[in-house]
Amino acid sequence: MNNKIPPPIVTLFFGLCIFFSKSYFPIYKSDILNTMGLVSFLIGISILISAVRSFKKQDTTVNPINIEKASSLVVTGIFQYSRNPMYLGMVFILLALTLIFNLIGGILFTILFMLYISVFQIKPEEIVMDKLFGEEFASYKKSVRKWL
Repeated sequence: MNNKIPPPIVTLFFGLCIFFSKSYFPIYKSDILNTMGLVSFLIGISILISAVRSFKKQDTTVNPINIEKASSLVVTGIFQYSRNPMYLGMVFILLALTLIFNLIGGILFTILFMLYISVFQIKPEEIVMDKLFGEEFASYKKSVRKWL
């Protein structure tokens, strides 16, 4: 795979963009936004933990940079609902930052994150998964959505 930037680093970059660009956008602050942000953060962390547990349960690699080392296709647990729950969890974390710090800019940066991850991470991963798991992965792709 060509991508060598770990997705958590990409998430951190976009999170920092959300936080540090807040002075360029209108400020929206409220207790409701803060509460929704906290809920979004907890959902994101829960999704990430659930996805990692599913990988560990099947004793396959969690590292998206070395996807070629995947020993099995994970289709149980949260992977029944999303082909990319780890990236979905990262989106929820970015949405948490959006709701708490920078509503307008955060929405823009979260969309850019999703586009970046789709093109530079998910697409190359799916090419490798097609090669590794063939028809099993093709069938999985037909039955489970990319994000949610």
